[in-house]
Amino acid sequence: MNASPAEILPVDHAQAILVGRVLTEAGPSPVVLRGGRIYDVSATAATVADLLDLADPANTDGTDIGSVRTLGSDIGPTLLAPIDLQCVKACGVTFALSAIERVIEERARGDADKANEIRGDLEAKVGSGIRSVVPGTPEAANLKAALIEAGMWSQYLEVAIGPDAEVFTKAPVLSAVGWGADIGVRSDSDWNNPEPEVVLIVDKTGTPRGATLGNDVNLRDFEGRSALLLGKAKDNNASTALGPFIRLFDDSFTMDDVRSAEVDLVIDGPEGYRLQGTNKMSQISRDPTELVRQTLSEHQYPDGFALFLGTLFAPIQDRDHPGRGFTHKDGDVVRISSPKLGTLVNRVTTSKAAAPWTFGIRELIRNLAGRDLL
Repeated sequence: MNASPAEILPVDHAQAILVGRVLTEAGPSPVVLRGGRIYDVSATAATVADLLDLADPANTDGTDIGSVRTLGSDIGPTLLAPIDLQCVKACGVTFALSAIERVIEERARGDADKANEIRGDLEAKVGSGIRSVVPGTPEAANLKAALIEAGMWSQYLEVAIGPDAEVFTKAPVLSAVGWGADIGVRSDSDWNNPEPEVVLIVDKTGTPRGATLGNDVNLRDFEGRSALLLGKAKDNNASTALGPFIRLFDDSFTMDDVRSAEVDLVIDGPEGYRLQGTNKMSQISRDPTELVRQTLSEHQYPDGFALFLGTLFAPIQDRDHPGRGFTHKDGDVVRISSPKLGTLVNRVTTSKAAAPWTFGIRELIRNLAGRDLL
């Protein structure tokens, strides 16, 4: 998959502190982009987790391995997911629209053909309520009581407006794929979609250090049949994509930029189909820092973690059959972009057909030891 640097990097990348990972001949290496060059900093920080523990990652000593102008080309480095030892966590149902769509899946029992029948009535009865309250407040509790009385309550509404956010483990350490890689959906799923999200990168102290883009690939049929199938719906081979780079927080990029970010999604199908949408972070129901706080409330992450913040995007545009909505086809190209974070591009296949995940924690340790980086 080829692209120009302008199609990959943030619009203001010359001012940005960008951190990532590339595949070198020696193995995976953390890199820092500065001054239009790509620096392999593995001799100073063997992993991205180590790099983010440094006070000044931007000025870490490294070896110049090429120009940013080679990114996306056949002569440029292979981009990996820009995290390594961090746990991959995700928050669900953090937008009103996603809450409604999860309830639709639940009531349709994962049957896409039934979803359209339910959507209009549910939006009319529930939509205005969950858009108007702050989760965990007395007003939210009153709305919950009213919805229970009306027989409209759902486990998804509990995490949408209740005091506790949904936080789950999305993928094993080192299993995420990066820019240009194939992403996978289960071969036995027939109702699924991408989930374009902003992803916070948090260090071992619990401090958010920056953000990147992510695709939290979602299987609506599996989770709709039962919320207990969340693991099968979310954690499959190549089902987590991150990148292209982590943009570290500084004077030019702050948490307020995350709060106001607009994330655009474009899906181009092999048959000429196109779907477009936008995820506006300003519509999130819980502040990103609150989601970090809840993730850390009863747990520690000594290597840090990546936290998907959720999406309001749940495509309902029909693709093949009226009333059946959207689902992926093999060969779909998914572009997720935001001006200050760049563009993440992946092609869709099945989890069985995607390149198998073989480079785990033991392989990383062996590789680093063989390079005298431990």
